[in-house]
Amino acid sequence: MSDIANSALGNGAPARVGVLGGGRMGAGIAHAFLLAGSAVVVVERDDASAAAAGERIRQSLRRSVERGSTDRAISELEAALETGTDAQAFADADLVVEAVPEDRALKTESLRRIEAVVTHTAAIASNTSSISIDDLAADLDRPDRFLGLHFFNPVPASTLIEVVVGAATGQELVADARGWVAAVGKTAVVVADAPGFASSRLGVAIALEAIRMLEEGVATAADIDAAMELGYRHPAGPLRTTDIVGLDVRLGIAEELHAKLGERFAPPQLLRDLVADGHLGRKTGRGFYEWSEG
Repeated sequence: MSDIANSALGNGAPARVGVLGGGRMGAGIAHAFLLAGSAVVVVERDDASAAAAGERIRQSLRRSVERGSTDRAISELEAALETGTDAQAFADADLVVEAVPEDRALKTESLRRIEAVVTHTAAIASNTSSISIDDLAADLDRPDRFLGLHFFNPVPASTLIEVVVGAATGQELVADARGWVAAVGKTAVVVADAPGFASSRLGVAIALEAIRMLEEGVATAADIDAAMELGYRHPAGPLRTTDIVGLDVRLGIAEELHAKLGERFAPPQLLRDLVADGHLGRKTGRGFYEWSEG
């Protein structure tokens, strides 16, 4: 049994979890571990961002309590949450998840920052959806304690976490990761480090073809989505899903896959144009669909 497993709760969740980045994904990851019983510290770039992250997480926790998703009191959940701006808060974490935007340089710098303060037995994970785990591990002193934990948006409602195993990732760490995923009530799929892993590669391939079809006038966005929702039982069509994920996020992943896997992942001009115009999907109110605040 690895050292990190010795610092786990009875359900397999790490006793103390750090999250670097408190945006939509980081807040969702913090929420998942809090419901599993972990103490969670979220570190952001400045005081305003840390305060916003704390409020985002507390609102999500209150919704979970109101819906009966947990039998724990809101006061207990909120007491287990800490936010701040100093990465030194990760010093006693059993697991730290990097959840900064999908930018290779930013993630590399963030992972170095985490490794500089955690113990030698702590695990570090990246929430990247497409960047190579081996590339990110190259600048770490302990790549055996590093892997990918690809959560899905929105985290509270999703049921999947992709565990991405790098060439240097220790097998005991992979086993621990399966336990963490089970502890937060989700299902793990374990994949080797490869461009786009499994989920992003498949999801983006479908989304890019749907965007090309829209660009070519094959059908409307609603009808393309309905074809996948009704014909293949997808809970949301590829264009609506792209709006939810963020067109900028999809574009970044597509560019990464295009560079690694070739022309079949070349981003359609329509996607580039919408991102350039600031139409990023649900978070900006417009993408392939119009989104209201409600």
